[in-house]
Amino acid sequence: MPTVPYFHVDAFADKAFAGNQAAVMLLESWPDDAVLQAIGGENNFAETAFLLPCADDEADYELTWFTPTSTVDLCGHATLASGHIALTEWMKDADEVRFRTRKAGVLTVSRDGESYALSLPAYAPEPKESYDEAVRGLGARPQEIASHAGGYHIFRYATADEVMALDPDFRALAPLGDLQFICTAPGTDTDVLSRVFVPGAGVDEDSVTGSAHAALTPYWCDRLGRESFTALQASERKGYLTCRREGDRAVLGGPCVTVVEGRFTF
Repeated sequence: MPTVPYFHVDAFADKAFAGNQAAVMLLESWPDDAVLQAIGGENNFAETAFLLPCADDEADYELTWFTPTSTVDLCGHATLASGHIALTEWMKDADEVRFRTRKAGVLTVSRDGESYALSLPAYAPEPKESYDEAVRGLGARPQEIASHAGGYHIFRYATADEVMALDPDFRALAPLGDLQFICTAPGTDTDVLSRVFVPGAGVDEDSVTGSAHAALTPYWCDRLGRESFTALQASERKGYLTCRREGDRAVLGGPCVTVVEGRFTF
């Protein structure tokens, strides 16, 4: 039975038990996706990141992610966690690590003082007149809805209190598909506040969602009239991010903490 390096990382967190949990595993070869999915279910984090050293110069590692129930096209927090592990364990003299993904292109994580900067594609959403099924599932009507074809749906409310009061019906939202329901408003101690629900992918409320901020970055930059802002994803674990638009990229900033390391046998 193969045994591989395993790391449990709290991403977008400067201390343990905060931010979003991710498992990071370094493989020697790719097993079948069914095996990766079984490991994702075993770990039972929002995402498990699987890395394989890249065989060419396009990137340093190949990277893919699995939730407990499915694979995803893009995961921000587990990429940040992967960058943290790569730069602290395997590439200690490097300032940046590049990951080649199946559907999101090449992603980079670079050192940024005591933190990291994660460069993702910016997913600019378009206004959507209505989405009644989702609004009923969320339980409160927003001021504005915007959507991106990748499955990112933004619901903007007037106040942070409205977002915090949401009590979604996850059984109603899950059949709508593997979609992100991103509920957001102006923040109180940050520029922007959000909560993110992904029940169709087995994650009722995500802790801190990098990919959601790939959509929130262009959305809020347009509305704030500037190219950067601070953000809080107000889940139970909470996570603080910096968000910056650079052309067609969303650059997210945040620290990581390694809480477990060992070997995984399968």
